[in-house]
Amino acid sequence: MEIKDKKEVKEDTDSRVYELGYLLVPSISPEDVPVNYGNIKELVSSLGGEIISDEIPRSITLAYSMIKVISNIRNKFTTAYFGWVKFIVDTQKVLELKKKLDLDPSIIRFLILKTVKENTIASKRFIRGDMLHRRPLVKKTEIEVSVPINKEELDKEIDALIEA
Repeated sequence: MEIKDKKEVKEDTDSRVYELGYLLVPSISPEDVPVNYGNIKELVSSLGGEIISDEIPRSITLAYSMIKVISNIRNKFTTAYFGWVKFIVDTQKVLELKKKLDLDPSIIRFLILKTVKENTIASKRFIRGDMLHRRPLVKKTEIEVSVPINKEELDKEIDALIEA
């Protein structure tokens, strides 16, 4: 029994948590997006992957245009469907996953990252250290209302200052 336990421990150490981010071509109809999304999840599962969390692809505008050759035709895309899947899989199966994703004509681009199992979605929050680098706010003082200058009074004040 000890040998079996060690083998199970070894399998656990060979598995890692990954996140797959991908862009699907915008020519897919909105009704077919869940089908492609399901195909990607099924591909991960077929390689022995255990899906932790995921997000259905949604349409986004790309920061820059991307080119993908599909059926010997260069296609330029400015929008795409972005989705992601976080999963645990054996480290040796990641290359096989990459090869299969490279062959998929519906994927413009993808990225596989090593990550952690915990939820790492950044939320907006107050960071105290951020305030240390900012200049302190200066309170605005009330602006004095200017009044028209009376030359006679100004001359009298100047004469009084000179005499003193």
